[in-house]
Amino acid sequence: MSNETDREIEALFRAAAAARAQAHAPYSRFRVGAAIRGESGHIHVGCNVENAAYPVGTCAEAGAIAAMVAAGDRRITAIAVAGSGPDPCMPCGACRQRIVEFVADDAPVYCFGNDSDDSYRSTVKSLLPSPFSLHRQAAASNEVD
Repeated sequence: MSNETDREIEALFRAAAAARAQAHAPYSRFRVGAAIRGESGHIHVGCNVENAAYPVGTCAEAGAIAAMVAAGDRRITAIAVAGSGPDPCMPCGACRQRIVEFVADDAPVYCFGNDSDDSYRSTVKSLLPSPFSLHRQAAASNEVD
């Protein structure tokens, strides 16, 4: 299990909150920012970008994952999601599946609302216990042979 320090969690929250401030959310007015710590230690960010042609918009987590991959990182060691509401903002189902593609089961997922005082900590495995993944599919295809 990852052991993030308070300083590392605060850095993820600040990065997610800064990304949230840049969100394009004219329809829902619900801004979301995500910050991913890659295996390199670098923090990659993304924000939600809505579009009038719903559901063409992009979730913050998807944007952060794309930034991570573009920067050359391929493994998420921790992720923070900061929403604009009072309650901790959880990744949607599609983003949980996106995160699974790049993360270990026990990687921490930190969910925040407007500030870092109201937070929820989970793991990817807890958020999506039986994901569809390349690893699971490879194991299943070996069982069939």
